[in-house]
Amino acid sequence: MKIVMLGLVGFFLGALGGGVLGVILGLIYTNVFHTSSFEGYSGMLVFMTFMPIGILLGGALGAVGLGYLAAQG
Repeated sequence: MKIVMLGLVGFFLGALGGGVLGVILGLIYTNVFHTSSFEGYSGMLVFMTFMPIGILLGGALGAVGLGYLAAQG
């Protein structure tokens, strides 16, 4: 039960961190590659592409990481 709960906590914290990191990387991407801001395209790119990818990857890594640490102890 401890492993499952820590896995869920890791998923939640990883998703938060991954979402923030995804937004930061998306903003950097739009500035480096001069993405058009016409009708909010650059904002939609960041919040509909980079943020969900960051949430999924961060959540998966956080869940696996804390689950692994819980299994060790």
